[in-house]
Amino acid sequence: MMLSACIRSFVLSILCVLLLGSPLMATEGGGGTYPNGAEGIMTGALPPAGFYYLNYLTHYSAHALKDADGDDLPVDFDLNVTANVSRFVYMTQKNILGGTYGVYLNLPLVNASATLDTPEVSLSHTTSGLGDISFAPLLIGWHSKNYHSGLALEFTAPTGAYDADQLVNLGRNYWNIELVYAATFLANNGFELSGKFMYDYNFENSDTNYQSGQEFHCDYAAAYHHGPFSFGVAGYYYQQLTDDEGDGVSDDDGYKGRVFAAGPTMKYDYRNMSLEARYQKEMLVENRSEGEKLWLKLVWAF
Repeated sequence: MMLSACIRSFVLSILCVLLLGSPLMATEGGGGTYPNGAEGIMTGALPPAGFYYLNYLTHYSAHALKDADGDDLPVDFDLNVTANVSRFVYMTQKNILGGTYGVYLNLPLVNASATLDTPEVSLSHTTSGLGDISFAPLLIGWHSKNYHSGLALEFTAPTGAYDADQLVNLGRNYWNIELVYAATFLANNGFELSGKFMYDYNFENSDTNYQSGQEFHCDYAAAYHHGPFSFGVAGYYYQQLTDDEGDGVSDDDGYKGRVFAAGPTMKYDYRNMSLEARYQKEMLVENRSEGEKLWLKLVWAF
């Protein structure tokens, strides 16, 4: 098979845009349903009983595709994704396992465009609309003086538009189950360490008979709190643990993806709301795109 045809087969097997416009990764459609890097400062500190609105505005851009060795694929590639996600959280006054019980729902709106050029192939596509909706019927938060943690079971439904022949898609066309554990340590001197750890199981795409591998990923933050301001470093790590299965999987590593990202973050708290801004640069990338993200997160307590 000619080189350009091999590249086209590989690229089409990993290209898609996901819920919240998460970047391309190695699983079918380019990655997991969770938008890595969405959480940062105080991610393990779930709120008390009440209703909360969270808004995530993000932009991701990438101009390189990496192979299994972390080297650039010989293609001209460009991806830009802007997404706005509304999260509705309701924490009840009920206790489960000593923690506060709650639920949440995520509604993503995504605009994505991508181009791919090789000597024999030229592809371009732009799309926008509703992405895959996710919801958590189980959310539990625990609190102590310096340590906060939370546990969630999240489901993502294939509600976004999907066409297997398109370069980018708003949905993944399969269900996903994600187990989440988040924790925050906040010392008396204002120093904080936070992490959100996730494990994903992906079901088969009925249109392509392709099943993406299982994934581990985490968001992290190290920050210092001073009055209403918090500032530090935040990012994410992603590693696909099991091989993809289905048509087109011929690579010895099953197209398992990996990425690490880091960058500055700052948060401001004011009365019943907070605003956090983040920049994240990707590195140590394998079997996916390499790019950078900007985040703006708003939390509003009613």
